[in-house]
Amino acid sequence: MQQSLFTRFAARPEFGPLVLLVAELAIFSAINPQFMSLQNIGNVLTFTVELGLIALPMTLLMTAGEFDLSVGSVFGFSAVAMWTLFNTGAMSLPAAFLIALLVAALIGFVNGWFVTRLKIPSFLVTLGMLLVVRGTALFITDGFPQRTWSAADQPLASLLVGSIQLGGLRLYMSLFWFAGAALLLGYLLTQTQVGNWIQASGGNPGAARARGVDVGRTKVGLFMLTSVLAGLAGIISSIRTSAANPNSGTGYELEVIAMVVIGGTALSGGRGTIIGTVLGVFILRVMRNGIVLVGVPGLAYNIFIGAIILGMMALHSQLERRQQGGA
Repeated sequence: MQQSLFTRFAARPEFGPLVLLVAELAIFSAINPQFMSLQNIGNVLTFTVELGLIALPMTLLMTAGEFDLSVGSVFGFSAVAMWTLFNTGAMSLPAAFLIALLVAALIGFVNGWFVTRLKIPSFLVTLGMLLVVRGTALFITDGFPQRTWSAADQPLASLLVGSIQLGGLRLYMSLFWFAGAALLLGYLLTQTQVGNWIQASGGNPGAARARGVDVGRTKVGLFMLTSVLAGLAGIISSIRTSAANPNSGTGYELEVIAMVVIGGTALSGGRGTIIGTVLGVFILRVMRNGIVLVGVPGLAYNIFIGAIILGMMALHSQLERRQQGGA
C-alpha cells in the first residue's frame, strides 16, 4: 500500500519540482551555512512573491492553451501609471491604484479579444502588446523612473508592502497576498466548474464548446486576470523599491513562463498545477539567490535555468509516457 501511494505521488507533475527544490536547499546550505539564515530567507521570500504573483494566473492561462508575453511590460507600466497620476496631483493614491489596475485589465481584455475573436496566436498578440505597453511607459516618463517615496505614510503602501518582524525574519505583506492568491487560484483550478472549463479549453477546445463551455469568454477572463496581477506585482515592487522604473519587468515574461513549465503545467494546455507553479517559483528564486551566495557569478544564472528547464521537460515527458503506457 505504501509503495502504491509513493508510486502515485511520484507520477504527479509536482514530484520532480519538489525533489529539485529540496536538493537545491540541501546543496546550497551545505556549501554556505548563511544560505539558511533568517535574513537570507527573508530576502528570498521578498523577491519571490513579485514574480510569483504573475506566475499564478499565467498557470491558468497556459492551462487554457494560451500565454502572455506582455506581463513584464504591464508590470512596469502599471506602477508608472499609478505614480504618475498620484505625483501630478491628478488623484489620490487609492484612486490611482484602481485606475492602474483597470488599465491593466483593459490590456488583458484587448489581448484576449485579439486572440479569441480575430484568431491571432497569443504569441503574436502579446508580443505586440509588450512593445506597445513598454513604449507607452517610456513615453510617459521620458525614460526616467517616477519617485514614490512621498507616499511612505500612505495606508495603501502599508497594506501592500508593510512589513512585520518575527525575530530575525522580516516578512512583507506581499507574501500574504501571494499565499492568498495561490490558495484561491489553486481552489479555482481544482475544485470548481470554472477550473474544469479552463482545463477543457486548453485540452480540447472543440469538445469543450460542444459541451457548452464558452471558451472565448474563459480565455478573455484569464488574460484579464493575468494582466491585473502583473500590474499588482509591479505596483508592489515600486513601493518596496521606492521607484517606478518604466523598464521594470524586462525579461520577466520568459522567467515566469519558465516557472510555470518547470512546475509541471503543460505548455500545450489542458493540464496545470498551482502547487507545481509555487514550487517552480521557489526553484528559480532559490537558484538565483543560492548561486550568488556560493560564489558562482550571477551572469551564469541563465545557464542553470536553461539546464533546469531541459531537465524538467525531460522528466515530465517521461512521466507522461509512463502514465500513457500504464493506461
